[in-house]
Amino acid sequence: MAIFHCDIKVISRGKSKSAVASSAYRSGTKMTNEYDGEIHDYTRKGGIHSSAILLPSHAPKEYADRSTLWNAVEMIEKQHNSQLAREIEVSIPKEIPSHLWQRMMIDFCNTNFVKQGMIADLSVHNKDPNNPHCHIMLTMRPIKENGKWGAKSRKEYVLDDNGNRIKLASGNWKSTKVDTMDWNSQDNAELWRTNWSEHCNLYLENLGHTERIDHRSYERQGIDKIPQIHLGVSASQMEQKGIKTDRGNRNREILNDNKQMKILRARITRLMKWQRELEAQPLDIAKAEIKTSVLGKLYANKDVVKNQNKTVRNLKADNKVHNFMQTHNIETMADFSAKVVDLNTSFYELKKLSKANNTAIADMDNRLKLWSEYEPLKKYIFKYNELNSKDKKAFITKYRDKFNRYDELQKVWKEIEATEGKVTPKQWQKTHSTLIDDNKLCEWKMKALKEEIGTAERIQKLLDEEVKEQNQAKDKKRVTENEL
Repeated sequence: MAIFHCDIKVISRGKSKSAVASSAYRSGTKMTNEYDGEIHDYTRKGGIHSSAILLPSHAPKEYADRSTLWNAVEMIEKQHNSQLAREIEVSIPKEIPSHLWQRMMIDFCNTNFVKQGMIADLSVHNKDPNNPHCHIMLTMRPIKENGKWGAKSRKEYVLDDNGNRIKLASGNWKSTKVDTMDWNSQDNAELWRTNWSEHCNLYLENLGHTERIDHRSYERQGIDKIPQIHLGVSASQMEQKGIKTDRGNRNREILNDNKQMKILRARITRLMKWQRELEAQPLDIAKAEIKTSVLGKLYANKDVVKNQNKTVRNLKADNKVHNFMQTHNIETMADFSAKVVDLNTSFYELKKLSKANNTAIADMDNRLKLWSEYEPLKKYIFKYNELNSKDKKAFITKYRDKFNRYDELQKVWKEIEATEGKVTPKQWQKTHSTLIDDNKLCEWKMKALKEEIGTAERIQKLLDEEVKEQNQAKDKKRVTENEL
């Protein structure tokens, strides 16, 4: 099944990332970063289907060599926290044959990025045949018509009501930074995601596939469906090896729940459509008391059962019908119609509750996963604090990625604390367990609802038999009257 995935992020020197290293890894090549002298060799990586560099017409031709390109980027960016490149990672629908992948990606990049003045470095990966995808690295600094790098932003002075510059206490003029290009706009992210889904769907349509992808969430699409959780790299690799994981099991449960809910919704819809059609017919049963008719049918049917196994099954089904009508005081067709409406309401209430529970479970799953990643990082902080000032610099250089990740997670905890108070992993675990129990209760209630729908369908069948007999009686009476 075709899936949508489009992840957008920035490769930043402030996060100990390198544009040269990133490009070498994604293209499976060997490159030397002239900024720090480090060599990055990924020639043995494997899984690289194809790669290409796409240039705007005014870009220097030597930038078609990725080492030249990204070293030029590294050298033009002087700050220790400079943003070096934007990366967009997209999943290619596996329904699209591999010989079209590179052409497909080139078309997409030319239309969405190169035309806007960006240089695109794309690499298609197919190490996992079930997950072909492409990494697109984009330059973030514009290139001027003379082939030189332009500025990312410019300074604009803030003016007062009289149009004069405002002087600060420091003696400097109050100013603001304005991007020279709109590439960082949030609107672009939505546009690129939309264009990617439309691009894929065009290829799928031209190839005769009925599958389509949509960049919108289920909620935005108006699809009342429980979204699956993100597996993550570790769980995904284990699942590919045939090793079942907790997150994989959750997705299988969600997949099954969505399937069962779709079936139940269809069954309820058929029941409601049937009762509307019945009420529109000029039949006695549509207005009469139905309890006697239904129960009479149950007892009459017992006499025509052909084997013992069917007898046992029918007796159980008949008892359910009898108890159902007694429990819900169903005497007339109006009573039965009201109960069907009630079943429909109960279904959507349970579905809404199940969706909310699964969303909350996914949130707790993610928090606990991040916390399990955060805890081991503390030892690096403790060790750093124990060192003398001479050794601290070498230690932080060696484990900079650990420190950066620690800082990132600290920001996550601060965001949670700002809205919920103190970070409490033990309480998260308790909440997670409670939500799992609530979800099991929802499943039990959904199962009970499924049985009630089955009983209602049994009543529908018996009433259809009654309608058939009424019609046959009327036809017989009409024939007799005509003969007379």
